[in-house]
Amino acid sequence: MQDVQNRQDLRGIAIQKVGIKEAHLPFLIKTREGGYQQVLARIRFTVSLPMEYKGTHMSRFLEILMPWSQKPLAEAEMEAMLKEALERLEAHSAEVELSFKYFVDKFAPVSRKHSVLDLDCTFTGRKEKGQPMQFRLGVEVPFTSLCPCSKEISAYGAHNQRSVARVQVEFRQDTDCIYIEDLTELVEKQGSSPIYPLLKREDEKAVTERAYENPKFVEDILRDTVLSLRELPGLSWFSLECENYESIHNHSAYASHEETLG
Repeated sequence: MQDVQNRQDLRGIAIQKVGIKEAHLPFLIKTREGGYQQVLARIRFTVSLPMEYKGTHMSRFLEILMPWSQKPLAEAEMEAMLKEALERLEAHSAEVELSFKYFVDKFAPVSRKHSVLDLDCTFTGRKEKGQPMQFRLGVEVPFTSLCPCSKEISAYGAHNQRSVARVQVEFRQDTDCIYIEDLTELVEKQGSSPIYPLLKREDEKAVTERAYENPKFVEDILRDTVLSLRELPGLSWFSLECENYESIHNHSAYASHEETLG
């Protein structure tokens, strides 16, 4: 049968990224405790396409992915996946992004009731032929924020809201990446209070009072998170977005920052 994708294209345009998107497969993600958590990942998998080729071979992306769907997956495995894509698809660069829900254990502050908090996470790997893979971990961390101005000017009470920090981190090649659990804990400490899926009355009291005693603007949360990220050993780059879903406005308060470390 004729291989139409390998026919010559004369338009002179190399495509930077071509491949598959919105594929879904299960994966095993390593946990901080040494075990594995199975997740359902939404996948975008692409390669570069030289100008002389008409198309890439879409079926090969899934052929590469399938063997990994029941195996533990971390940076080394993603690099092997990308290396295979470079070889089989004759590409100069390849990129894979896995988006998934990951669950971390939470214990209520007073009752110690156990629950699990779902987090939106991403693993992104990019590799050029002959070069090490660039790996980025992304986590979206929810927490509570309480407005310092509202507390200062009100006779009693203060408005608070659910907030979220979206952080991506990249580490130097000679450094192990941080666990999702550790990055989550680092980020949620910068809000007015963490969020817990399960709270009894005594826990609700503790969370409410903790937020009231720790008011922060979105700018405060972003700056405190930046300072904490800078302390991570081996961190080479990060991006950060903080958003407060305001409870007395119909808009959000927003701040962002990106930084490359020397």
